[in-house]
Amino acid sequence: MHDPQAALGTAEDILRRAGAVPQLTSIPTVDELNAGLERLRAEHPNLISCERIGTSRLGEPIWLYHVGAGRRSALIVGGVHPNEPIGSLTILHLVEQLAVDAAFRTGADTAWHVVPCADPDGMRLNEGWFADPSDRGLYTREFFRPAPDEQVEWTFPFAYKDAYFDAMMPETVALARAIDLTTPDLYVPLHNSEGGGAYFYVSRPIPALYPLLHEITASCGVPLHTGEPEGAHFTVLADAIYEMGTLQDAYDWTEEAGLDPYPPGSAGEASTSYANRYGALSLIAELPQFGDPAADDSTLTDTIHRDALRRCGERLVETGRMLTGLIAQVDPHVRMDTPLLRAARVFSPMATGAGEADLLRAEKEDDRRATVAELGSLNGVVNLHRLRWGGMLRRALTAEVAAGVASPEVRRAATEIEAVFDGWLAEARAGGDAPPLPLAQVVGVQYGAILAAHAQLERP
Repeated sequence: MHDPQAALGTAEDILRRAGAVPQLTSIPTVDELNAGLERLRAEHPNLISCERIGTSRLGEPIWLYHVGAGRRSALIVGGVHPNEPIGSLTILHLVEQLAVDAAFRTGADTAWHVVPCADPDGMRLNEGWFADPSDRGLYTREFFRPAPDEQVEWTFPFAYKDAYFDAMMPETVALARAIDLTTPDLYVPLHNSEGGGAYFYVSRPIPALYPLLHEITASCGVPLHTGEPEGAHFTVLADAIYEMGTLQDAYDWTEEAGLDPYPPGSAGEASTSYANRYGALSLIAELPQFGDPAADDSTLTDTIHRDALRRCGERLVETGRMLTGLIAQVDPHVRMDTPLLRAARVFSPMATGAGEADLLRAEKEDDRRATVAELGSLNGVVNLHRLRWGGMLRRALTAEVAAGVASPEVRRAATEIEAVFDGWLAEARAGGDAPPLPLAQVVGVQYGAILAAHAQLERP
């Protein structure tokens, strides 16, 4: 039988490749990403081909590249969340390695397919921080994440109980087309987190994969995330490795917890669920842009975990109410319907909802002590909600002022959110300014994780 591990090389070879990513200092813009792939296609015209699979809402072409041939199919997609662009660097490195290393390419026995950027419109709204991704202040001030019903990753059809979503965007239709065309055995939408440590999602349990993911992460000098998971409904498979589940799983867990399982602003299913129809092994490697030395610190603290959860919940509820209150004040007066304002409207109440969920969890907790990693991740959640949604609201109102169309009410609100945002940023920094992780290290983990998952495709 064909041995996929031998085809790609040994685990040591995967680790070597993950550690050989060259030094990187910036993230490519959409134009630079496209130009880089076109340069590779021009240099290897018999190996790399390209086709247009769709058009963004603002008229941007969406491309699908094909590299090599083989009896298996792997689809790698960048920009599914446009505030998570580390995948752009991973894509350029992967395609270059496939192009220049014939033994690597033929040994993989795989047709590789790449969507470089599934949401070019959203990616362009983040380009203000790409030249210096190490500057966290710049990052928070130039940050953009689309509202859920405008995210390519979360706008696939969903129907369950009282929930229904079928408003697929043109970008989502393009990604669905890519999945249908390539019928992937391996599907990897490229994500990255903001801070903390690395963590992974897989669409089905594969115990043989977990040690290698841990080893890749350690060899590249990136800590594992051992604090709070993104959602309490995720099944923990190993340290920092989760079974991704579906939106139906999240709906059931939220409903059982006594919360609204499908609140206003909710969207659809994930692209990984759509890829399940082809039996794809899906992998998500979440790599932090900013590190946290305590991300994998399991040392027990003197703080009771229940109390930490309650404090986090209270701060999130306070944050959400402040932001939603300010938006309610300005909504009758705003004149510009921007993606930034639409996103702030939807995400701000989600901070309240996240806080209420933590308060409910706290009621069910026992008296165990929290770890250093858990306390750090809870503080990180608060900072994330404050700086992301507050930052987007600040950008939206500042844009209206700069355009010369702001009413007095909007001007006052812009001044207020500027001061509040500056205070939140200062508070986050006072807790310890998270150092940026070298891009080569996080790209190395993401690249290595792709190779590790690919090597498992034919394992029993």
